Amino acid sequence: MKPQTFELVRYADISGVSGTGVVAEGCVFTDGSVALRWHGANPSTAVWPDLDSILAVHGHRGATVVRWLDVSEMEPVPGTDLLPGELTHILATGRRTHHHHPPAVASA
Repeated sequence: MKPQTFELVRYADISGVSGTGVVAEGCVFTDGSVALRWHGANPSTAVWPDLDSILAVHGHRGATVVRWLDVSEMEPVPGTDLLPGELTHILATGRRTHHHHPPAVASA
């Protein structure tokens, strides 16, 4: 097993500090600890005990989600080959992305 990389994607900037879109990038190490690098005008790096701790503080009730970057390199779970890569990753690692997403917007 090797570290897994991800981005934090923010759909709504509740605090007015980080903006929207990809606001940070990170790495979950094999022991579960996480290094997180914030983007923007005042970039910073922090180490967290786990991804759930980051989402508890910075998830803003679903306004920020995890997007895994290296899902193609994960070990698959038997029987999940037809599932989307991110779902396969969750099943393989037990690591969850925040599952609250903004509603889909229909286009004309």
